[in-house]
Amino acid sequence: MRSTGRGPRLGTKLLLLGLPLALLVPWLALVLLDELERLSVRMQANQQRLIAESIAISFNGREDWFTDLPVGAGGDTRTLVARPIGSAIRPRLDGAMSDWGRQPEAQRFGRGDGAFLLALGAQEDMLYAYLEVQDDVRVYRNPEVLRLNNADQVRIEFIEPNGGDGRISVTLSEPGGTTAYRMDPDWRFAAGGLPESAVQGYLREIGDGYAVELRMPYALLGSWRLFGISVVDVDDPGGRAIRSVAHTGQSNLAAYRSPVLLKILEGLGYSDMQIRVIDTEDRIRAETGSYRTEAGLAERGGWLAAARDSLGGLAGRESPDATDTAAAIAEEVRRNALAGQPTARRRRVAEVETILAGHHIVSTEGDVIGMIAVEQHIDDILRFQYDAIDRIALVSLASLFLVPLCLVGFAGRLTWRIGALRREAAAAIDERGRLRAPTLESGAGAADEIGDLARAIASMLARLGQHNTFLKRMPRTLRHEINNPLNALNTSLEHLSEKLAGGQEDKYLDSARRGILRIGAIVENLADAANLEESLTAEDMDLVDIEALLESYVGNCRSAHPAHRFVFRGASSPAYALVADYRIEQLLDKLIDNAVDFHRAGSAIRIQLDTFGDQLRLVVANRGPLLPTEDAGSLFESMVSGRGAGANLHFGLGLYVVRVIAEQHGGTVRAVNLQDRSGVAVVVTLPLARARQAEVGRRSLAAP
Repeated sequence: MRSTGRGPRLGTKLLLLGLPLALLVPWLALVLLDELERLSVRMQANQQRLIAESIAISFNGREDWFTDLPVGAGGDTRTLVARPIGSAIRPRLDGAMSDWGRQPEAQRFGRGDGAFLLALGAQEDMLYAYLEVQDDVRVYRNPEVLRLNNADQVRIEFIEPNGGDGRISVTLSEPGGTTAYRMDPDWRFAAGGLPESAVQGYLREIGDGYAVELRMPYALLGSWRLFGISVVDVDDPGGRAIRSVAHTGQSNLAAYRSPVLLKILEGLGYSDMQIRVIDTEDRIRAETGSYRTEAGLAERGGWLAAARDSLGGLAGRESPDATDTAAAIAEEVRRNALAGQPTARRRRVAEVETILAGHHIVSTEGDVIGMIAVEQHIDDILRFQYDAIDRIALVSLASLFLVPLCLVGFAGRLTWRIGALRREAAAAIDERGRLRAPTLESGAGAADEIGDLARAIASMLARLGQHNTFLKRMPRTLRHEINNPLNALNTSLEHLSEKLAGGQEDKYLDSARRGILRIGAIVENLADAANLEESLTAEDMDLVDIEALLESYVGNCRSAHPAHRFVFRGASSPAYALVADYRIEQLLDKLIDNAVDFHRAGSAIRIQLDTFGDQLRLVVANRGPLLPTEDAGSLFESMVSGRGAGANLHFGLGLYVVRVIAEQHGGTVRAVNLQDRSGVAVVVTLPLARARQAEVGRRSLAAP
């Protein structure tokens, strides 16, 4: 049976339902993971705020640590101040202060040719120096000459960590990068001969002079006292004699770093985070510890990272605000902390994500005198998140294949079970509505809903079988029960007719006899129809020549119906079939009776036999009324008649008997209107016997 419903099949529905489920579970896991990450970041931020608060409490009320100069400059000694650099300086020096952000105030040293302006800056653990030198004649170093005091240069004097005198000469060979050397006491030759890579510089020519940007680590200095910078001017390219030396003198270097504060911070033992003490002028007074500033997590390339990022974006994973730069976030934390509002923000520094927390420090009067900034990376949180997302990405990709595959398999199994149940249920009743099987086997033992459905259908078929059995037995029961009173009634009528013979009452007695005969015929026909299929299954089949049988039968019809004309046309050769011959004659009786009743007066009833391949076709045609289109399919059902209400002893069982006999012999029957619309033909097809069976049949017929 073909499906007439619209819409997707069960397997398609399950597949369409399974695809969102395959993505929903990983998405829910990602949402949960994202919430865990936010909670972890929030917990770390709160922890860093508490650390900043605990450190700030130890500094509260010590405004003397914030108001004095960190190295105690005083007297006649000049102090060189290294102001904090707020913005990030480019890794490569360029001989300019354009990337220093808020530029420190420059100091002038010397007069005339060779004089210079000096500005010092501090950022993290590096000391920066910017010099603008007035020099109308620039004499650069000759790289082929070992002596270094014969060209323009910048000299740096300081005390080394071991207490000795430190001397570094920054030589100028040409615009661009400079080279620094540690010098002997006479400033003539390089000590050791190798450049000092810790001191880097860049030369840029400007107007009537040049500018030099230098960078050196604080670790190079053993003391910040007696620090000096000098500019050597050579104007004679030939003799290369030093014309003048402008210098800062023996000065103290002040970078606003407090040894007392630094000692306290170092004693706290927080080595895995950076802690800074910043005053209200945005000057770093002490700094300790560090956090990772370079990319250290596993490389996140490849298809797995792409899947992870896609799933992370799908879950709305939190990340640092892309609209806020690291410097802007640091400024916000500093501004809030100095305003008395502890703050913690997540930010990205280069390739590292960190949390920066700030807490204010107050004086004894309650005024804010500085802040504590605590910064730490969130590598552990991110590493946990990346690893978890990697696993979720793998599970998601696997589920995209496995879940639909499992659903397709389950849908296929479910569809097969339902299909098997449908086929068995459809086969339990034939196209005529007769019950073939009283129970079902498919799925009857299953414990699920399909098993319940199979058992319900089996129970329905069992009840239907009981009802059909009752209907089959009813005609025989009625025949037995009705025939007894009918016989008694018939006998009584016979006796009554003997007493009333010759009178007016004979007419009524004849009418009663006809009624009794009609009731008996009805009961007999019903019993025959009910028992026909049952008796046909037990019939013995013989090899019969249908051609000869029809020829003999038509001859008998001519004798039995002399008022009607019968025309027979047979096949050109014998047509053997395995049949019960008297059942075929019974079939012909019904067809001839039907043709006689409906044929037009004076027209012939035609009987024709043809063979086609492995089939024989028997046609009985008559001129007369056409078949009604709406009733053509029901003519061969029981109790259906086209004769009208006035027909006697016809109860719609004739063509039903024809159909049952034809089907029990493996054939079919149908009724059609003639092509010229002059009458009706009933066509019966039966299977021909196989050639070998026919040969055996012919031999048996020829045997004496």
